Amino acid sequence: MTRISQQSLRLAGAGAATLLLAGCMTATLEESRNTSTAIQAHEAVVLLAKPHVEGITAEDEFMDCVGNKMSRQTGIQVVANDQFVDSMFPWLEPSTAPQRPEGVTKLLAKDVVAERIAESGVRYLIWVDGATRQIDSGGSITCTLSPAGGGCIGFGWWEKESDYQAVVWDISTAKTAGSVSTNVTGTSALIGVVVPLPFIARVQGTACDRLATQLGAFLQGGDPADPAATEGS
Repeated sequence: MTRISQQSLRLAGAGAATLLLAGCMTATLEESRNTSTAIQAHEAVVLLAKPHVEGITAEDEFMDCVGNKMSRQTGIQVVANDQFVDSMFPWLEPSTAPQRPEGVTKLLAKDVVAERIAESGVRYLIWVDGATRQIDSGGSITCTLSPAGGGCIGFGWWEKESDYQAVVWDISTAKTAGSVSTNVTGTSALIGVVVPLPFIARVQGTACDRLATQLGAFLQGGDPADPAATEGS
């Protein structure tokens, strides 16, 4: 047995142990309700990313994912983000959009803003805050190519966290109806034993699925499955 083969076997063993963690995720769901909600068929919602001075907001693809899944699962009308922001010009532009809850209350109290929102058919404005970040990583993997062949040896891993909160504003009262949130963490790995083998934890996709389900149940007046529960997979 060659030295490389022995090393590959040792790395394969280490990689197998790593696989016990790779692709594993933990999800935490929470809900806080201030008022009852029961959205009607003719009413719509819009999802907006909470603006930040430093420019870090919920990702566009995540916002689209939540809106699309919630609409498919519940039939709730979801107004396109860009369309709504354009119709509300200039109040929701990055330089003028409210960054604090009290700012949203003042904005919704403006007659001209209320009129434009009424024209759009939107009953609930959902303010989404959060992001997906890499929070840890380790290991290494090396790939080589030679006339005799090539391959990869080693393994690397990384951990990501998707942490999002959605505050639901009732346009009719200009107050918050409550909030729902999800936090998903997961470990992914890339194992090299000749051929690189990726094992990816779909952290952001799982957060999208869970937040969409939570929001749909919240708006329809129901209870999400096991709110404030922690799950592992």
